[in-house]
Amino acid sequence: MSDFGIKPAGDGFDAVALGEVMMRIDPGDVPTRRARFARIWHGGGETNVAEGLSACFGLRTAVITALVDDGIGRNIENQLREAGVDTSHIIWFDTGGRSRFSTDAKGTLHNGINFTWSGKGVLPSVTEYYRAHAPVRELKPGDVDWDAVVGEGVRWFHTGGIYTLISPTSSQLALEAMQKAGEHGVFRSFDLNYRAKVEPDKERARSINRGIVPHSDFLVGNQGDFFDALGYETKKVHPREEFDVWLAAYQEMLRQVARDYTNLKLIGTQLRAAITADRIHWGAVLYEVAEDKMHLAVTRENIEIADRTGGGDSFMSGVAAALMKGHDAATAVQWGAAHGILVQETPGDTTMVTQKEVEKEVQRALKGGGVSALR
Repeated sequence: MSDFGIKPAGDGFDAVALGEVMMRIDPGDVPTRRARFARIWHGGGETNVAEGLSACFGLRTAVITALVDDGIGRNIENQLREAGVDTSHIIWFDTGGRSRFSTDAKGTLHNGINFTWSGKGVLPSVTEYYRAHAPVRELKPGDVDWDAVVGEGVRWFHTGGIYTLISPTSSQLALEAMQKAGEHGVFRSFDLNYRAKVEPDKERARSINRGIVPHSDFLVGNQGDFFDALGYETKKVHPREEFDVWLAAYQEMLRQVARDYTNLKLIGTQLRAAITADRIHWGAVLYEVAEDKMHLAVTRENIEIADRTGGGDSFMSGVAAALMKGHDAATAVQWGAAHGILVQETPGDTTMVTQKEVEKEVQRALKGGGVSALR
């Protein structure tokens, strides 16, 4: 069984993630425009992965991000700490001009906030972002001592396409991080995670991502991501064709990606088909490049969910956890799919389940069993 070059567990962090983290305002079952009450969560495409590894799988993780030092920033920090994520590497922007990383108290820079309504039935989920002046956008190469962060036994480094496209300098910092992680023998993952609201110019997104993928070991992206973020097209398949026909076309596209980027060891994605806002088909694939083998997770059909946000990040953390705990790619894709669906059955972006529940869901899905009450 291949270990994919992942270091054994030691004294350092198992995983470190670089990216944005925002406060999420959740109006519950009422659309945002009519809401009068809300719950407070947090989330970010990259940091969600670190939190999944920590809170669900018990691994030691840290996040690299930037926050304004105010009540919102400290609320986010406290939520991360409650989930077991190390916050000592967060870069804090004070509001009094007292340090290298500073802003004012009138909100010239402010912590990112999003309002996310999870949707219901034929009413889709809607997320509205307020991130244009978030401090994480200000970070640039040289702001993080990567030798100190990833040079102390770190096993896995993760970042993604939301962070890399969020500002003119974010991609430069991400590239610096990926290169430094590579120098220290750290396994590196990159989630394409294309969002038109972050970067509507696909050619700019492709140019940036093509500079980062050569420094990745594990690339995550669905069919749309590979086109939008890298420019790869999958052979057209008629909607009425069997799944195996689509899968063959998808695998051929992944083979081309692997030929173009010979550094890649794994390519994976979750497969989500929305029936309604709260009912989906869910599966996952993991392509093992050296073996030219596509590993498939059990497909879950017509599953009711509570909140689809964070499902892909939870797939990513499930795969990473399995691999770091010594499992093979066939097991890893099952863990990723199980964690992804379980997280979507709880509110918020981030995990609220345990590794034991993930393993039980893998076994339930493999056997085709139902769900029994625990009394």
